[in-house]
Amino acid sequence: MELIDTHCHLTFDEFAGDIEAVLARSKAASVRSWITVGTDSGQNRKAVELAGKFDNMYAAVGIHPHYAADVTAAMIDELKTIALNERVVALGETGLDFHYNLPQPNDQRRLFARHLEIAAELNLPVIVHSREAFDETIDVLERFGSAVKKVVFHCFSYSAKQAEIILDKGFHISFTGIVTFKNSHPICQAAEVVPLTKLMLESDCPYISPEPMRKQKINEPALLVHTAECLAELKQIALADFAEAVTATSRAFFAIPEQVI
Repeated sequence: MELIDTHCHLTFDEFAGDIEAVLARSKAASVRSWITVGTDSGQNRKAVELAGKFDNMYAAVGIHPHYAADVTAAMIDELKTIALNERVVALGETGLDFHYNLPQPNDQRRLFARHLEIAAELNLPVIVHSREAFDETIDVLERFGSAVKKVVFHCFSYSAKQAEIILDKGFHISFTGIVTFKNSHPICQAAEVVPLTKLMLESDCPYISPEPMRKQKINEPALLVHTAECLAELKQIALADFAEAVTATSRAFFAIPEQVI
């Protein structure tokens, strides 16, 4: 069995000095490829550097909407340049987050649009962060039409009805350990409507440890198997078959080659 962690933050401080052990545990749990995701200029550089050190590791680069108010033209220029690196497989994470209502929505929209412009120019997939901003996120994406060919809503936290809207637009959906939580019924309902050709898995580590490991404060890719088991059971599919299908979906979406043994 092989799984791909399509969204992790392996450059964050929680993993400093321990990355080789983290990856060893991941491989032992059948999670053998990773996309480490940047959230600002410094993390983008670290993500590309780390991805260059390990087989089967790739990077996504972007500026999180939380930092939209502080973005400069130089940061956008650097983002575009670093996105050309051969280890970069996506733009993001980017999008809209209105949970805290900061930064201002218009700043977030402008930053999101700049990411989409770069993705269209470079023909890269986009990893979308959308929290309490569903309609607004869809509105920005619709303005770009088919110019942005691949979009995934990461850490999905919306309803089944909203999942169907995303699917109708040809986008993908990625699930985290949230789907394993006892109060996750709406997200489980959403997962039921997502076909395996549009479904991906992510740890979003070091956050969101899944059940039965929620007490482990620092999540890591090895725990992704619990999310896979939950979704396979939900889909009433053998775990090995589920893993094969979602891994194929992930490889196709991010244009990731077969893993290096």
